[in-house]
Amino acid sequence: MASILRFRKLCFIEPTTKTYESFETPIEEKIQAIKEQEIDKNKKKRPVKARGWRCVDSCCWFIGCMCTTWWLLLFLYHCLPAGFKGPESPGVRLKNEGLTPLHPVVLVPGIVTGGLELWEGRPCSHGLFRKRLWGGSFTEVLKRPLCWLEHLSLDDETGLDPPGIRVRPVTGLVAADYFAPGYFVWAVLIENLAKIGYEGKNMYMAAYDWRLSFQNTEVRDQAFSRLKINIELMYVTNGNKKVVVVPHSMGAIYFLHFMKWVEAEPPIGGGGGPGWCDKHIQAIMNIGATFLGVPKAVSGMLSAEAKDVAFFRAMAPGLLDSEILGLQTLEHMMRVCRTWDSVISLLPKGGDTIWGDLDSSPEDSQPETHLTISSDKINNTKPQIELKQETKYGRIVSFGKAASEQHSSNLTSHDLLKDYLLHTAANCDEMKTEYGKISREGIMKLADNKAYTAGTLIDLLRFVAPKTMKRAEAHFSHGIADNLDDPKYTHYKYWSNPLETKLPYAPNMEIYSLYGVGLPTERSYVYKLSQSGKCNSIPFRIDSSAEGNGGAGALRGGVYSVDGDESVTVMSAGFMCAKGWRGKTRFNPSGSRTYIREFRHKAPASLLEGRGLESGSHVDIMGNVALIEDVLRVAAGASGEEIGGDRIYSDILKMADRVNIKL
Repeated sequence: MASILRFRKLCFIEPTTKTYESFETPIEEKIQAIKEQEIDKNKKKRPVKARGWRCVDSCCWFIGCMCTTWWLLLFLYHCLPAGFKGPESPGVRLKNEGLTPLHPVVLVPGIVTGGLELWEGRPCSHGLFRKRLWGGSFTEVLKRPLCWLEHLSLDDETGLDPPGIRVRPVTGLVAADYFAPGYFVWAVLIENLAKIGYEGKNMYMAAYDWRLSFQNTEVRDQAFSRLKINIELMYVTNGNKKVVVVPHSMGAIYFLHFMKWVEAEPPIGGGGGPGWCDKHIQAIMNIGATFLGVPKAVSGMLSAEAKDVAFFRAMAPGLLDSEILGLQTLEHMMRVCRTWDSVISLLPKGGDTIWGDLDSSPEDSQPETHLTISSDKINNTKPQIELKQETKYGRIVSFGKAASEQHSSNLTSHDLLKDYLLHTAANCDEMKTEYGKISREGIMKLADNKAYTAGTLIDLLRFVAPKTMKRAEAHFSHGIADNLDDPKYTHYKYWSNPLETKLPYAPNMEIYSLYGVGLPTERSYVYKLSQSGKCNSIPFRIDSSAEGNGGAGALRGGVYSVDGDESVTVMSAGFMCAKGWRGKTRFNPSGSRTYIREFRHKAPASLLEGRGLESGSHVDIMGNVALIEDVLRVAAGASGEEIGGDRIYSDILKMADRVNIKL
């Protein structure tokens, strides 16, 4: 075989100038001749021009340098002696002051921060049994993205598992200590609790499947029953000491639902009776609570995007929805997220009373008057009064910048909204979103010079996502109760809305609202129609080109912002403790004491400082030193008054006063 290959190379691949008569020449001479010819060819070759430096090369180089620098600094930081690692942790400092565990602690994670693992799946999930599909390395997203999405989706009819798929929450403290490697959620707080003596016998992570409606976590997994049993067990085994519950984000309304469930009679409830919470719960320390919902849940439902995604789409037009690449990323995200009933629990609650109407809202900035001096042609100066228009935050979604600013009398009425929803037979092979069932004409009429408030938004979502809303509204409600004694409010769909349910009778229980302030937080959006009207496209998108004229709540990138923690507004996190539950009210009949503890955001001084310390951001606040100290002191037996009572930096009290609500 080797001889044949040498013969082929000699005779056919690189033939010499000699004729076949030269076969009589020794083989060494032929090889030498071939080498000489190759040398001559190399000499004649022109130098290859170097390839130019492209933009993508610069981007990759920059990203590579940033990642390398970050990991190098992180490595050096962990190699530094203990004396150079900044101030000692709150747990070490408070332990030196003599703090010891008193009350057992229950941690309740919020949406998306808890891990999910596979117990049964399709053939494409081979090798993933009890591996994390959510939370962790997320490697399966890159390996088999469509399979990954299929297993994270719920049945769009029942809101439970699709046939043949079982995805369950990870249990234990590891369920939500880290969201991804190196990105902490509860880990820092858990570590500091451990430093003053907490461990598994007096600390419990109430993990649950955050995709499900709250009542379905009990129906499918008995999550509420497990939580009730664990609280009772820790109460008994720790000397009849009441528990301190620490919910984060959506976990606050999840635990609010639990408190109503535990009092209710079986089979709907846990049968604990009206005195269960007062007997077993010392305090509820809500961190970044979504009590009244978040406007960014609306943008997620409408276009599967928020401020950051809209900015990325503006920087890289067409990438996320590229039909050439076949990505349609946002369409896939919307299809999956609309099967998660828990997302509906985050829609704004309280309607126009809480969030404002077309012309005003409790958070609106007041008109500013400026005195300016102008000169005419005769050099006579004339003072002029310039009135800066106030921001109308009540218009949570406006189609076009003009619709977000002009007087409500100039906006198109919503009276004929139902007539505008024109359905048509879909021609798509696969229906990715419910938008595929609505004609382009109907979409344009829904957006024609219109603005939607918290009240009318629910109607809009019922039209653009009818299947999702019909299923989810069987488990959630978003209004304000006129009469809380009405028997209809005993239904579990009202239990997670603090404006449609009563707190349990627990006069000795304390309720805290701990949240960050000082960060721009999404409040309302300017939308436009997408250019593409093709099959499976999302017809709405945030108009990232819409800009305002400056100011704290100015329009930037199609988004109006207010004070908050980047995800939850001050109004949503603080209103109930500032007014709705303050003192004895119809929402708090036993007068459980409430406290507001705000944490002013301070960005890290350097990369070495890392996340947390003094952060007010929605997740990073879990590493805030002052917040951790509050939790540790209350867990060790301090009351709200002993840790300083209210600490308020925002205008939450003024905003709460502007809300006209019956207490």
